[in-house]
Amino acid sequence: MAQNIQNPDHVWLVTIKAMRALTRYGNAAIEDTGLGESDFRVLEVLLHKGPLPVNTIGPIVDLTPGSISVAVDRLVDKSLVRRIESTEDRRIRIVSLTQRGKELIVRAFRKHSEQMRKVFSDLSPDELRGLEAALKKVGKRAAALMGQT
Repeated sequence: MAQNIQNPDHVWLVTIKAMRALTRYGNAAIEDTGLGESDFRVLEVLLHKGPLPVNTIGPIVDLTPGSISVAVDRLVDKSLVRRIESTEDRRIRIVSLTQRGKELIVRAFRKHSEQMRKVFSDLSPDELRGLEAALKKVGKRAAALMGQT
């Protein structure tokens, strides 16, 4: 009996399997740089968004307040980021890349980007746009439903 691929349960399973494979593949390349996956996410956000308060970074990279503090401490210890007190509010700590951190994340992100191009190379530009739009739509709907519970 052929499966109905329009069944949301089946689509969810296919999505989970694809995400697991994609995550394993992407994380293997990240680990080759000497970074953990959460450290990569923090550095990548700082590379693309510039210096940010610690409490802003956590939600962007899906880390709890305690986890982002530990991650930033680890990155400070490795001299990849620095923490600076905000001039407007001394309770706020701004995190920025050091030169060493920037050089590392630029190389790591370049490698990661190449890996992702390989993964998605079988999709046409239109298919990529459609996949992105569909995933955003489903993600927003799931987030909205979470807010209702």
